[in-house]
Amino acid sequence: MSIFREFLTQLSCRVVTVQRSRYIISAFNFLPTNMQKPEPPVIEPFTFVFSWRRFLIHCAIMGFCVFLGLMTWYFGKPHSVRLYETKSEALLATPIAPGIDMALDARSSVAVKEGQPLHVELFKGNVYFDIQKDAVHQLEVKAGNTLIKDFGTRFRVQLHKDGTGHIAVADGHIKIHTPSGNVFQINAHEQAEFDDTGISKHRLLTERDIAPWRSQQE
Repeated sequence: MSIFREFLTQLSCRVVTVQRSRYIISAFNFLPTNMQKPEPPVIEPFTFVFSWRRFLIHCAIMGFCVFLGLMTWYFGKPHSVRLYETKSEALLATPIAPGIDMALDARSSVAVKEGQPLHVELFKGNVYFDIQKDAVHQLEVKAGNTLIKDFGTRFRVQLHKDGTGHIAVADGHIKIHTPSGNVFQINAHEQAEFDDTGISKHRLLTERDIAPWRSQQE
């Protein structure tokens, strides 16, 4: 009997194992196909689509970058500026460029900026310029808000504390550009007062009255 029971036990275990294997195989057969064998991805060719909006955005970005580059280049190379100032009882005479001599009265100050044209700004006092006909640089003088352009001359500029000024021409002629947009010409042996709106007291004068303080420098 024991042998027969042992035989039945082994037979039942084999039947259970065979049934489990059948269940596993049948379950595997019901799995989706993509889980059994993955398919390779489909790569579609790239198609370029032109867009005006995208094109304008890229142009704006490139333009802004070019603008920043130009500003960096401009401010990275500042213009050379020289300052001249005289104290009480002190006069100064010096060339500021080839063919351009400058004379400063006492208690006067100017700034000379290199460039073409040569730019001089008068902060206070009197300044006299002697420009040769063959000077390489042209000269522009700023006194207050007024711009004075030279044309191969000898002239003197005075700036008052209230921002108005006085100009006297010894040789040639100059042009006064006021902030209001007016332009006035002052010829040799003429003088005039100027402000932001125009000129006044335009009259003749003798050459010795143009810059009398220069006689102390000679």
